[in-house]
Amino acid sequence: MRKVVKKFEISQHATYVSPFCGKNSVRRVAGGIWKCKRTNKKIAGGCYQLATTAAVTAKATIMRLKRVRDEAKLEN
Repeated sequence: MRKVVKKFEISQHATYVSPFCGKNSVRRVAGGIWKCKRTNKKIAGGCYQLATTAAVTAKATIMRLKRVRDEAKLEN
């Protein structure tokens, strides 16, 4: 149990790369709310990590489908 809690504590107090400025400046403000210190923009994310596994999978699927759609438009 202590190892699981330690993993959550480390991930929620870590800094993450900002999608806005590209620097390690995103910190957790509250559960699921993240803020970039450089740009003062807030992001909704996971409770303990900026991007959850499900969110990363969904984003990759959407990007793949967009790429397939764009390639199909170019062929026509």
